[in-house]
Amino acid sequence: MSYGDETPGGFSPQGLAQIPATLQGFVDQGALAGVVTLLWRKGEVAQVNTIGVRDIATKAPMTRDTLFRIASMTKPVTSVAALMLIEEGKLSLEDPITRWLPEFKDMRVLKDATGPVDATSPAPRDITVEDLFTHRGGLAYAFTSQGPIAHEHERVLGPPLAPGFGPDQWLERLASLPLSYPPGERFHYSHATEVLGFLVARIEGRLLGEVLEERIFGPLGMTDTGFWVAPEDRDRLAHLYRLDPGGLTDVSFPHTEAPIDFEAGGGGLVSTADDYLKFARMLLGKGELDGVRLLKPETVELMTKNRLTEAQRAQPFLGLPFWTAQGFGLGVSMILDPANIGFLGAGPEGSFGWPGAFGTWWQADPKNDLVAIYLIQDSMPLGPEAVTQMANQDRPSGRLALPMFQKMVYAALGQ
Repeated sequence: MSYGDETPGGFSPQGLAQIPATLQGFVDQGALAGVVTLLWRKGEVAQVNTIGVRDIATKAPMTRDTLFRIASMTKPVTSVAALMLIEEGKLSLEDPITRWLPEFKDMRVLKDATGPVDATSPAPRDITVEDLFTHRGGLAYAFTSQGPIAHEHERVLGPPLAPGFGPDQWLERLASLPLSYPPGERFHYSHATEVLGFLVARIEGRLLGEVLEERIFGPLGMTDTGFWVAPEDRDRLAHLYRLDPGGLTDVSFPHTEAPIDFEAGGGGLVSTADDYLKFARMLLGKGELDGVRLLKPETVELMTKNRLTEAQRAQPFLGLPFWTAQGFGLGVSMILDPANIGFLGAGPEGSFGWPGAFGTWWQADPKNDLVAIYLIQDSMPLGPEAVTQMANQDRPSGRLALPMFQKMVYAALGQ
């Protein structure tokens, strides 16, 4: 894009120009098929980049309305729905989830998180709603776990986004597995937000997707966001690629002919840059977008305030010292110490967001009245003990594009 002497959103035109040039380099070297980025600041879209292709086989280009599987960028959306129910008095952070999900009564906890799955002790207390928001319920993902429990998760639950059975059976299966840690003890990235989504669905007596459509997508005008891609929209969906020694391999999810009951509130949504911008701007606006209010300002402040203890932040996340400069609230992370964030992000204190496993990322920055969105489809291992595999490998070259994008955004603001 060319801006001449204008400074959209207060950005340096020269600084903005470096962003597409740098991202194009990752596409040219075959590290990424394509990327869409969007910068919004102080009431206007400052830059949109559509680089590369969404489908290597057909050479269909990336476009502003390209659909992406946003993976864990779904989690803040599900969390907002739950926060809306809290405002209505239908649940509270302190409530045990067994009030609605009796499957999780009398849970047991591994004596050693990496040890035998039959060596357990009774959980000292029930999982609470707050534990689900903050991933401190002791639940797990196969890919974030090590040892026998990782393989049990894969055996009992199947793939994290497409297990092959409905919510009730899935919840029953998940609850049959021991917890990795006692509830409240530590942040352990997990199926907690899937559970939170199904809890919301039970309270409302409908599928999660219906709840999100009525409460969030409809009011905000997010017409391209949902758990299922209709046949007429599939041409816009970016393919998912894995970087192999021989190049990019298409590992896209198979389509279903109709929506499925298992709607993963932790990672199942498909969306676009402009749709997610509406959601991010709503949170940046303290719960309101263009006269439509979803949350009270004090609820958004609660959501974006760190709830992890110093001891919990000392634990690595996905093998990285992620919490050195960041914290985690009710479904989003936030920057606490910008000077020490290193390659794990950029932005001033109070900036918040949450990324996705396929390389998607967004951040809302209240200090600069800024939203940045970065969308790619780059597959990462999601099988048992994937964290161990990733810790023993070099970071994929395509993933290096994100920290470069983050740094360039703030450099273009002169920060």
